[in-house]
Amino acid sequence: MTDDMTIRIDSEEYVARRDGADLQVGRSVGGEVTWLDTVEVGLLPAAAREALDRGDASDEALLTALRGVVTAEVERGG
Repeated sequence: MTDDMTIRIDSEEYVARRDGADLQVGRSVGGEVTWLDTVEVGLLPAAAREALDRGDASDEALLTALRGVVTAEVERGG
C-alpha cells in the first residue's frame, strides 16, 4: 500500500498508511491527519494484513484490528 487508506470506524474517520513493515494510524479531521500510533504490520492478524494488502478498507478483520489500535491509544490517553 503506497497511498493513504481512509477508514471509517464507528462515526470517526481514520487514515492508515503503510510505511515498510509498519502501519501508521491517524485520525482525520477537516482534511488534517493527526497520527496516533505506529504498529508493526506483522502483529496484525493474517486476515487484516491481507485486507491491508488488497486496500480493502471495508474488511471486518482490518476494521477490528484498527479499532483495537485506536482503543489502545485512547486508553493510553492519546
